[in-house]
Amino acid sequence: QVQLVESGGGLVQAADSLRLSCAVSGGTFSRYGMGWFRQAPGKERAFVATISQSGAMTYYADSVKGRFTIFRDNAKNTVYLQMSSLKPEDTAVYYCAATFRSIVTSDQMYDYWGQGTQVTVSS
Repeated sequence: QVQLVESGGGLVQAADSLRLSCAVSGGTFSRYGMGWFRQAPGKERAFVATISQSGAMTYYADSVKGRFTIFRDNAKNTVYLQMSSLKPEDTAVYYCAATFRSIVTSDQMYDYWGQGTQVTVSS
């Protein structure tokens, strides 16, 4: 059974940085393309970033491009989301997800999900 556990969320001020982690267990991590999504109150879940199985390819939502970086450590079975220059509109629950596909932006294409971690950015 594949399990994803996010960590690293919290309350920060605008312009601060934060790093989220997602540890994957119960499967072969290097087989999964990984993604980060977020859901703000009253809004639908939205794509943030995705990374290929090897880590060689990444893709970002326009709203976070240049501020967020997704990367992975296959030896540690962990994917990260480094967030910089945070804005209040980045406030959301952040979810990581795993797919057998690669560079996928649709949440419908992901097979496994974590429970989410709250990120709150104050102005």
